[in-house]
Amino acid sequence: MRRLPAPLASSHKQLRLLLFSRRCSPSSSPPPPPPQPHRLLLHPHLPLSKPSFPRTTHSLSPPFSLPSRFFSSHPDPDPDPNPNPNPDTQEHLALAQSLSSELLKDPTTDPLSLTQRLDLNFSHVNLTPSVILQTLDLSPGAGRAVLGFHKWASSRPDFKHDDETLSHFVNYLGRRKDFKATHDVLVGCRGVSGAKTLESAIDRLVRAGRPTQVTSFFEKMENDYGFARNSESMKLIVTKLCEHGFASHAEKMVKGWANKFFPDDYICDVLIKGWCVDGKLEEARRLAGEMYRGGFEIGVVAYNAILDCVCKLCRKKDPFRLQSEAEKVLVDMDVAGVPRNVETFNVLITNLCKIRKTEDAMNLFHRMGEWGCYPDETTFLVLIKSLYQAARIGEGDEMIDQMKSAGFGEALDRKAYYEFLKILCGIERIDQAMSVFTKMKDDGFSPGIKTYDLLMGKLVAHGRVDKANALFKEAESNGVPVEPKAYKMDPRFVKKPVVLKKEKKRETLPEKMARKRRRLKKIRLSFVKKPKRGMRRAY
Repeated sequence: MRRLPAPLASSHKQLRLLLFSRRCSPSSSPPPPPPQPHRLLLHPHLPLSKPSFPRTTHSLSPPFSLPSRFFSSHPDPDPDPNPNPNPDTQEHLALAQSLSSELLKDPTTDPLSLTQRLDLNFSHVNLTPSVILQTLDLSPGAGRAVLGFHKWASSRPDFKHDDETLSHFVNYLGRRKDFKATHDVLVGCRGVSGAKTLESAIDRLVRAGRPTQVTSFFEKMENDYGFARNSESMKLIVTKLCEHGFASHAEKMVKGWANKFFPDDYICDVLIKGWCVDGKLEEARRLAGEMYRGGFEIGVVAYNAILDCVCKLCRKKDPFRLQSEAEKVLVDMDVAGVPRNVETFNVLITNLCKIRKTEDAMNLFHRMGEWGCYPDETTFLVLIKSLYQAARIGEGDEMIDQMKSAGFGEALDRKAYYEFLKILCGIERIDQAMSVFTKMKDDGFSPGIKTYDLLMGKLVAHGRVDKANALFKEAESNGVPVEPKAYKMDPRFVKKPVVLKKEKKRETLPEKMARKRRRLKKIRLSFVKKPKRGMRRAY
């Protein structure tokens, strides 16, 4: 794996001609002077004093309020569902369940059509975007009956489709890969759809693995569906393609429309990230060289993507080279004058934890302040999991307390605690898992079915059936619908029955004399000479 030079070298004549004018434009500014490089980032160091961690974010916000994605393999935690819904939410849920039952009903059992049945039974209800979303979520097997539901909702005098409701229908049909029905919905609601609907349509096409249709969608979106074809919509499509590893189609699309929509620094960073997501490090270096010669500044997002790609390739081929190869990319960032942010450290810490170098990750964590960076919730969660995986339970508990004191306690949700419990149960630390389970309840998170099932199974495997029964009763009292199962006990933790050794009884005098006679007889018979072979015994 070769080092990333400062002018990332390669050649591409077409893009060089298109982008070379950017260097001559008056808006371009010279790059800032490079700071002093720090060569000892990944080497062990004494822990510094722990500073207070302010809540800082370093992300590049794409258009249409797209969620910022981390380059590390750690997923963002999903928000917890509301455990105590208000009466309005319960009423909407009941209405959504009734509508879902109509959508899932077999059409051959009722002579009336779906729209007639909905008019007959639900003419008095008020449709809202939340009711429509809950109905679609509860009806995964409705199929094209959703088109009838869409038609009935459009015919209601007190309801009008907007961008949000159309995005729900496009999401549902795209999840089923029914893009013909999606086309009909978009054509029928032309002029109403907006940014959310466009994002849903593009996202579902990309997730279905159809990048060619995405590029053709951009060409005909203005005439067929009424979407504005501008630089913002192009950024959205390029971002979606690159997030799922279709960088070649995204780059071809950017070059094809470069005369009309000239790319900017954001598109350059996203294209480099797309090649890195696909694992094509050489292509990312080639594109970065073309962008550099075209007058663009390669930002921290692109360097973080290259760093993550280098670490992943080293983990796959040679984990012992991870630190040295990552150090080369970090030095190139310093030479180019690109400052490191918290995401740079998250990439390094995550990949170090993946190869079980927890101590190096902890040293890096304590040195983040030297570069003016402070950990975020991702940093803490990755380190907590790695400490638990390394059976450093006390340090993991301290890291949880430190995470709360740093202001990231809201990231410790039910999903995060469940992942901690899975790790502790996987390394057979059931007592520590029960203490984390208690801490989870103290923080106000009610355990779910998976949490109780995991803990009860491990308790039974360790032969602690009484505590498993206590957990089952606790779940029933809390209203958690836990089903009793036949858990297996691990043979390693089964207590083996103690075999009592027979005590040697003292011999009586007759027994002792008999034993001596048998022994003397054996000795006497051993001195008797046996006749040789071939000789006859003389009488």
